[in-house]
Amino acid sequence: MKCTGLAKCRLVKCIWMLAGLGGLAAMAVVPLSAKAVAEEIAQRGTVGYDRAHEITVNGTVQEAVAKAPLGSPAGVHLMVASPQGLVDAHIGPYLTKETQEALHAGTAVEMVGAMETVAGKQYFLVRQVSFGGRVLNVRTANGFLLQVREGNSRHRGAAIQKSGMDPNGGAR
Repeated sequence: MKCTGLAKCRLVKCIWMLAGLGGLAAMAVVPLSAKAVAEEIAQRGTVGYDRAHEITVNGTVQEAVAKAPLGSPAGVHLMVASPQGLVDAHIGPYLTKETQEALHAGTAVEMVGAMETVAGKQYFLVRQVSFGGRVLNVRTANGFLLQVREGNSRHRGAAIQKSGMDPNGGAR
């Protein structure tokens, strides 16, 4: 930075100082919002899942949608006719092919989960679904999606966390 006059030099220094303060202010805002998200996750489990407002919905599957529309939670959605009306129930992307086939139109289901609004539309984030004498855990009690492992007889049907940790302790 080369200054030709005292006034111009002060002006250039002020501009650089303001630019630096603006950068510091921006850096201060990011940790605050990250902290707010972390606090919400600790309190609610995941952003978007409020375990304090879990409900049970009973109904009949009208349609199973394997490819979610753009802007909705990714994964399989069940359109369930219930006494509350038609419910868009998100059960995630980790279902086995056998389970997806079993959740066809006409299947009676009992789902435990929480309602959430995403992009102005209501979704029922399913934690547990019961159907045909089976109980399938889709999310943890805090709302984190579980992955169902196929093909390993020791763990067939066992839900494991997406983090890759085996429920018995070791990494897989």
